[in-house]
Amino acid sequence: MALQIVFFSIFFFVSFTIAQGVRTLNVRNYGAIVDGRTDDKKAFLRAWNDACYQNGGSIVYIPKGVYMVGSVEFAGPCRGPIMFLISGDLKAPIGPYSNVEKWIGFQHVNNLIVKGGGTLDGQGPSAWPYNKCQKTNNCDPLPISIKFDFVTNSRIESIRSVNSKNVHLAIYGCNNVNVSKVDLLAPADSPNTDGIKISRSADIRITNSRIRTGDDCIAIISGSSNIDVSYVYCGPGHGISIGSLGKYKNEENVNGVTVRKCTLNGTDNGVRIKSWESPYAITASKFLFQDIFMENVRNPIIVDQTHCPHSPCNQETASYVQIQDVTYRNIWGTSSSQVAVSFECSKKFPCKNIVMTDVNLAIVGGEGPLKSSCSYVKGRSFGRQNPPPCF
Repeated sequence: MALQIVFFSIFFFVSFTIAQGVRTLNVRNYGAIVDGRTDDKKAFLRAWNDACYQNGGSIVYIPKGVYMVGSVEFAGPCRGPIMFLISGDLKAPIGPYSNVEKWIGFQHVNNLIVKGGGTLDGQGPSAWPYNKCQKTNNCDPLPISIKFDFVTNSRIESIRSVNSKNVHLAIYGCNNVNVSKVDLLAPADSPNTDGIKISRSADIRITNSRIRTGDDCIAIISGSSNIDVSYVYCGPGHGISIGSLGKYKNEENVNGVTVRKCTLNGTDNGVRIKSWESPYAITASKFLFQDIFMENVRNPIIVDQTHCPHSPCNQETASYVQIQDVTYRNIWGTSSSQVAVSFECSKKFPCKNIVMTDVNLAIVGGEGPLKSSCSYVKGRSFGRQNPPPCF
C-alpha cells in the first residue's frame, strides 16, 4: 500500500509539473460568465471535452469568481490525465430540481485531480423543505453535490462543500482514490447530508479533513473494501458509519476498513456499524477502530443490527448481515449517555470475534456510571475498560 501511494504521488508530479504539452483551459475563454446567475454548464463542458480529447495532460481551470452551474457530467475515458482546478466558487441552481441524481459528476476517468481551494455551494436551504426521505423509504432523493463514478488512480483535495442538497461527496465503483483536506459543512438539522459516502469501491483513503453536517460524516456501504480513514474531524453529524447494510438484494460484502486518529465532537454516534433486519445475507468484516477521541458523543461505540429509521419495520426478521473480526483499540473521551458501548447484534447471525482493548470513556454531567449493552455478541476485552464490557 505504501509503495502504491508513493508511485501514485510521483505519477501526478511528473504529469503536471514536468510533462511536456500540458495545456490550461480557462472556462472563461469558453464563455463562462462570472455573475453567479447565468448557467455556465455549457462552457464548463466545452473546456472539459477539449481537455479530455487531447493527448497529454490538461488543466481545466475555474478562476476566482462566482459561477452558477446546472447539473453536469464530466465523462471519460480521456486520452491523458486531467486536473480540474477549482479556484472559484460554484453555485447549484436554487430549489430541489428533482429527477437529477447529482449536481456535478465525474465518470469513467483515470488519473484525475480535483482541487483548487474553491467552494461548492449546493444551495441546500432552498431544497431541504422538499426532502421526503426523512419520513419515508419511498422517496426521490435530492441531488448529490459531487459524485465520482468509476474513477481510478485519482485525487480529490482542498475542496470545500457547503449546504449540499443531499450527500456532499459520493464515491461509487472507484479504485485507488485519495481524498484529503476537504471541508464539508451543513447544519446539524439538514436532512440526509452525509459528508462522504463510499460504495462498491476499493483502496479509498480519506485523511486530514473536517466534516460538519446533518447525517453520517462518512458512510461506507455495500461492496467497499480496503478503506482507510485517518485524521478526520467529525461533528456535528451522525458519526463514522459502516452501513447501513442488508436493505437491498444483491448487496456485496464490506471488508477491510480502518478508522484511526479521528476526533468526533458532539455527534449522535461515534463509530457505528448498522444493518437492517432483512433476509439479505452479506459479511461485514476486518474492521479496525483505533486511536479515536470522543467528546460529548451520545453513542460512542455502537453496533445496531435492528436499524430502521422509518416504519414499517419487520421486527420478526433478523438481520442476515454477519459482522465479524472487529477491533476497537485506544478509544477515549466522553459520552453524553449512560450506555456508551452498545452491541445490538443479529439473533440469526451473532457478532463474532469482537475485540476491545483500552476503551476509556467518562460520562458528561456525572449522571451515573457508564454502561455497556450486549445482545448476541461474542468477543474479548483487554486492558482498561470503562464502561465495563458486557462480554
